[in-house]
Order: sequence, then structure tokens, then C-alpha cells
Amino acid sequence: MEFRPCIDIHNGKVKQIVGGSLKDQGSYAEENFVSEQDSVFYAGLYQSCGIRGGHIILLNPADSPWYEATREQALKALRAYPGGMQAGGGIHAENAAEFLNAGASHVIVTSYVFRNGVIHYENLHKLQKAVGKEHLVLDLSCRRQGEDYYIVTDRWQKFTEEKLSQSLLEQLSKYADEYLVHAVDVEGKAQGVETELVKMLGSWGKIPITYAGGVGSFEDLKQLKALGQNRLNVTVGSALDLFGGSMAWEEVLKFCRDGEGAGSVMPSASR
Repeated sequence: MEFRPCIDIHNGKVKQIVGGSLKDQGSYAEENFVSEQDSVFYAGLYQSCGIRGGHIILLNPADSPWYEATREQALKALRAYPGGMQAGGGIHAENAAEFLNAGASHVIVTSYVFRNGVIHYENLHKLQKAVGKEHLVLDLSCRRQGEDYYIVTDRWQKFTEEKLSQSLLEQLSKYADEYLVHAVDVEGKAQGVETELVKMLGSWGKIPITYAGGVGSFEDLKQLKALGQNRLNVTVGSALDLFGGSMAWEEVLKFCRDGEGAGSVMPSASR
């Protein structure tokens, strides 16, 4: 299990928000933490520790008055750590090269691929042609409806008709190098992971998957590691001391690297 850091940018600031609270109208989000540091600080910190594969997410839409400030923060972070982080948020076939040229290892895409509630294969093919499978991460962030999880788009505000399942993971894996999955209902709450979702993702495990949402303690990390069969990478946001939380981020990194941290040892689950 790898620790994958994040730089979430909203209204030009690095923030941690409650995922389900994000609204385009009025550029509103319920905030857990607003950093006094800019994106370059965090990119430099991750680079100094040799942590790769984290994500920079632009949380404002392109028509927001805050978009240019958010975009500039993202580009600065990518330039500060070339090849070290992925970028997502409003990315499509026509603008993806800008983020790759700025230093992104991958672009992360949801809404451009999931259009009008379903998978838009024409756009997916355009995107793959524009950036290549090796530079594409599909964001399959989801929310629960009944017993199932459905992909959500437009900064997690709109449900699609696409159920997140192993068959969907298999179907889309020919197009993407990795998946990113935010469990939106628990994102930013640091009150535990979505266990059923974690089990399903971990039991597939054919390409890298980064899980984000709900991690608030080392017990949560242990559960994620066990239920995910040690196949899932993890993002921890609001719970980290970097973002005002109680979990020492160096200990989180140590736990993910070698199974140790916070005075405990977690044996690797068998594949």
C-alpha cells in the first residue's frame, strides 16, 4: 500500500473540504482546513520525501471566477515537482497536454468521460489518443445509492447511471493506467472508510487504485490494508497534521511503506 498525497485547490487556496458539500453555485464548500501555504510548498515537501503519484485536484469549474487562480496554483505545483504528481479537475482532450507539459505524470478525468450519466466512449477514445493510456487516470469517485455505489461527476455533484463494479473496472482498464476512487459520502469526515467499497476494489486489483475517503486513524489504515488485500493505495487528507488533523503524516508514510506506524505493526495481507 502506497501513500498518495493530495493537493486540493479551491478558490485559489489549498484546502481540505467535506466532499459532499461542494457546490458550484457561489463557489461554496464546507471547509475542514484552509492552508496558509501555497501549492508549491506541498509539492516541494512531497518531492523531498520521494513520494510520487499523488493528485492535484482543481475544485473550481472552468466558468468559475476563481478558476484561473486555482489553475495557476495547480500549474505551479506541477512545475515544482515535475513528473511527481497527477492533475485532475475539468480536464479534457483539448487541455490535457497543458497539464502534462507543466509536469503532470498523469491527467485524471471524470466528467469528460462520463457524460449525460453514461460512459461517453468517443470522448474516452479522444482522450486516450491525446495523452496515451500510460498518462491517463480515470476518476471513479462514487456515492452510495441503496446497496450500490454509482460514479459521480461535476465535482461529485451529479450521479451517473454507471454502477461501480468489478465488471466496470475490467471494462475501463484497457483505457487507463490507474484509477482514483473517492468515497464521496465519507470524504473529509475522517470517521472511517467505506468498507464494502474497499472490499470490492481490493478483490479486483489488476491496475493501481488509489482510495480516498474517511481515513481518520491508524485503525482505519489497518482496516483499509486488510480489507483491500494490500492492493489499494491511499490518500489521507483532513486527518493529517499537515491539514490540521491529528495523524502525523510521517507516521502515515511509514505505515504505508513498511506496515509500521503509531506504535503498531500490521502484517501484509496475502494476495
